[in-house]
Amino acid sequence: MTRRTPTARQAALLEELLGIFLTEGFAAATLDDFAARLRCSKSTLYALAPSKEQLARKVVGHFFRCATERVEKRVALADNARDRIAAYLDGAATEMALASPEFTADVAAFAPTRAVYERNAKAAAERIGEFIRDGVTEGLFRDVHANLVAEMAGWIIEGIQTGVLGKRARVSDGAAFTALADLLLVGLTRPAAGIDPA
Repeated sequence: MTRRTPTARQAALLEELLGIFLTEGFAAATLDDFAARLRCSKSTLYALAPSKEQLARKVVGHFFRCATERVEKRVALADNARDRIAAYLDGAATEMALASPEFTADVAAFAPTRAVYERNAKAAAERIGEFIRDGVTEGLFRDVHANLVAEMAGWIIEGIQTGVLGKRARVSDGAAFTALADLLLVGLTRPAAGIDPA
């Protein structure tokens, strides 16, 4: 099925909805509420998605697609695998800082949007795995099981995105992503020649 390109008006509404979602969440609001806030008809919203549930999935998917594009622009500027991991996780922290606790809780509580979260975490694990393999090839990282380390990182990212990790550790998402970057980069770095890692 081909995805129709939204009209300029639909694209603008999607951005406005995203702003509301990120600030206030979406579970408690109705389509009538959204239409009133956006000063549009419900039929205009139905043109975006045929139900509130599908609208929520569309808006959350839009957030992650745009966030991924911005993060990848940062990654493209990095010179080596170490810097790519740092840029990727710093970018993820910046993007997740846009999301309120209400948004995070609503996304995690609703199965279709939670599935978007989970796909994003899986994609992040795959991307980090690529960076790790590159780092081993470049001689920057120890020869580790890249898939295993990447999957562990993916679980941590999912915990950050769902708000569970930050709540338990009592830290912000940004602090959690920074700690993950430190954990990966220190743990992966190849010891200097002549230094016994034990």
